[in-house]
Amino acid sequence: MIQFDFARTDDDFRQILALQKANLKQRISSEEAKQEGFVTVDHTFEVLQKMNSPHPHIVARDGDKIVAYALVMLSQMATEIPILFGMFEQINSTPYKNAYLKDLNYFVMGQICIAKEYRGQGVFQGLYQKLDEAMKNHFAYIITLISLHNPRSCKAHQKVGFEIIKNYQTDYGDDVIIVMKKTE
Repeated sequence: MIQFDFARTDDDFRQILALQKANLKQRISSEEAKQEGFVTVDHTFEVLQKMNSPHPHIVARDGDKIVAYALVMLSQMATEIPILFGMFEQINSTPYKNAYLKDLNYFVMGQICIAKEYRGQGVFQGLYQKLDEAMKNHFAYIITLISLHNPRSCKAHQKVGFEIIKNYQTDYGDDVIIVMKKTE
């Protein structure tokens, strides 16, 4: 039975990193990346720990095993992960509903990943439901970036209520910035 919880221990971080590494775009075939999705950023243990405070990452557990995660990233992390510098520049310069994204009360969904054998079982929605519960009193919006070469992720995010607000090119390909207003 899947339980949704918070990342708390060093073992939790190690399991997140192992799941992340198994699903990095450069570690899977292009066909698998297209069909199953992928993650782009390879975090260090230290950065993952730092991102976990003051708002912890959400994890899905099957017993003691972490089978999925959703990483919380505050805008203060903009200078910590070089591959994401461009994403934060795009967020800061993107208009949205008579303001700029940088002026909204938001956090970034730093990455979401589900182990292959748990996909298609509602885990994605469960992660976002737990995330919404944890963050609704702190932030009004969730912002994230998705590669257009990851159609599974694009579709899943739109299904839970994200809207695409900007397409742009990076050194890594075509991406979109997506936004979801949190529940009240």
